[in-house]
Amino acid sequence: MASRDPDFRPTASWPNLRLRAELLRKTRDFFHGRGFLEVETPLLSADVVVDRHLDPIPVTLADDPRQPEVGRRLWLQTSPEFGMKRLLAAGAEAIYQITRAFRNAEIGPLHNPEFTMVEWYRVGDGMREGMELLAELAECLLGRGAAERMSYADAFARHVGINPHLASLSDLRAAAERHGIAVPATLANDRDGWLDLLLVERVQPNLGRPRPMIVFDYPASQAALARVRDDAPPVAERFELYADGIELANGYHELLDASVLRSRIAEANARRATDGKTQLPPESRLLAAMEAGLPPCTGVALGFDRLVMVAAGASTLAQVMSFAIDRA
Repeated sequence: MASRDPDFRPTASWPNLRLRAELLRKTRDFFHGRGFLEVETPLLSADVVVDRHLDPIPVTLADDPRQPEVGRRLWLQTSPEFGMKRLLAAGAEAIYQITRAFRNAEIGPLHNPEFTMVEWYRVGDGMREGMELLAELAECLLGRGAAERMSYADAFARHVGINPHLASLSDLRAAAERHGIAVPATLANDRDGWLDLLLVERVQPNLGRPRPMIVFDYPASQAALARVRDDAPPVAERFELYADGIELANGYHELLDASVLRSRIAEANARRATDGKTQLPPESRLLAAMEAGLPPCTGVALGFDRLVMVAAGASTLAQVMSFAIDRA
């Protein structure tokens, strides 16, 4: 007798699953037509991106299945970045990957602990070329016209009324009060936290309407694995794609200096310690690859589920995934 329990059913409708499949096909056609090689890298690795706000899922690789809790600790990857950059250092020139990625404690309308990511790198590209390729992909998949471009500073000037690179903490607090934003007590003197609060509450909802928008030149303190350009003040050569007020992609003109990455990893782990979070491995094969010679390149990571959600006019990721985490 067939079960009457609806819990077995997919969270997405069949039209949305068909749209998802069509967008996957278009994505592969897009990169194939531009000479990119599709690659695969490990989902499970000893190495992991070290970021204050990204929490990988730990996995124990047991030596003895009768003691599953005893063994080597590995990590489900938050993105394929480390593996793909190792391929670049070994001679790859233009590569892309469509893969599953994992982030702990991320559940909500726009988050699922397991999700699909499209990530790509091309040697020789600077930030301008990286933004152009991202804009071409957005037009191919969403068909909403050419993506607009706006600097992070201009976006804040337009929607918040401040210069985010020069504003003091008191300026940021005053802006939040002026716009009636509820401020979490945990922010304290976390300048990037204040900027993120204003971005999420005041700037982001206005971005990518009606055409997609690429925001670029983020604060140097938010560089992650991007280069910092020596402007006055310095800015991170980082860019993000937005549509309908939703962040879809994050791109970097990639950092090449292993010593700088080591410093950023140490800083991220120190902030994780302040937040009471697990320390992540400070050494990785990516550092070795960078020391051997990572070529100049630009890379982008696209949240594919979010893109499908926007294309479908859906309001949650669950509506475009076969089985969201509640039914996994």
